[in-house]
Amino acid sequence: MKERSSVRGFIDKPVPDDVLQRIFKDAQKSPSNCNTQPWKVYVFSGEKKNELSRKLVEELQSGRPPVPDFEWSVKYQGGHRERQFASAAALYGALGVEREDKQARASAMLKNWQFFGAPHVAFFTMEKYLGIMGAVDLGIYAQSLSLLLAENGISSCMQGALGQFPAPVRAMTGMLDSEGVLFGMSFGYADSDAPANAAKTDRAELSDAVHFIV
Repeated sequence: MKERSSVRGFIDKPVPDDVLQRIFKDAQKSPSNCNTQPWKVYVFSGEKKNELSRKLVEELQSGRPPVPDFEWSVKYQGGHRERQFASAAALYGALGVEREDKQARASAMLKNWQFFGAPHVAFFTMEKYLGIMGAVDLGIYAQSLSLLLAENGISSCMQGALGQFPAPVRAMTGMLDSEGVLFGMSFGYADSDAPANAAKTDRAELSDAVHFIV
């Protein structure tokens, strides 16, 4: 937990297949409501990953609005909004991007769909009817996976943005219409020289988040 952080710059070095197989097999041990194990994960690497990136960038630059499979219209309020702004300030500060520089910010945002140069990207999907309960289970699974990756010296970045344009993912995987993309995660070996990786966020005080009732 102390070692893991969101990494947005990777070196061009794929994770060995046997390591990937072992990590994803261990992630199957993640808990889920009634042991339903509702997650289905599509991992793109190599030229297929590059092809998907090109298609996602085309979707983004077409000017068409996002068409996510699940509700993404939450507007953060209060302390949540403050943390959202602080997170963005940390990232753009590390990149040397001024708040008024909209073009530079758009370029930085575009890197989400280029997977920050990572050699691999995972898309987390589930049957749409599962709603919030399925989303909870996918979150647990993804956290387990990110910690297993970190344990093996592999960095990652969870990306809600990767759920905004599911059509290219659906076309390249043959997903059923009943299945939806919730979010994604880029992963690989971190580039220690990438400016974005200098961005660090803080955490709320324990007393603000956890209440011990005795």
